[in-house]
Amino acid sequence: MKRNFESKSLKKVIGSLIDNSSKLNSGLNNVKVQSLWKDVMGNNVNSYTNEITLKNSTLYVNLNSSVLRQELSFGKQKIIDLLNEELGKKIIKKIVLR
Repeated sequence: MKRNFESKSLKKVIGSLIDNSSKLNSGLNNVKVQSLWKDVMGNNVNSYTNEITLKNSTLYVNLNSSVLRQELSFGKQKIIDLLNEELGKKIIKKIVLR
């Protein structure tokens, strides 16, 4: 019996593995979003941010400033659009500021 091996690049194999594993994919998206939040929102907002978590396309952001929380709540959709644009796909559908 002869085996037929098809050569694939490592990038394709890892990409396929990530796409087929929802836990791995959601974990990677969570890390990406946390990193992007810091880049997109800047140092000022970051200094008041305690925790960022992505669960089921909802981004939960814990802030230690009620004034900042109120100010950001007016621009939730803009923040969602900015982060999704940076991610290259529509992962975030809702933001909850705590």
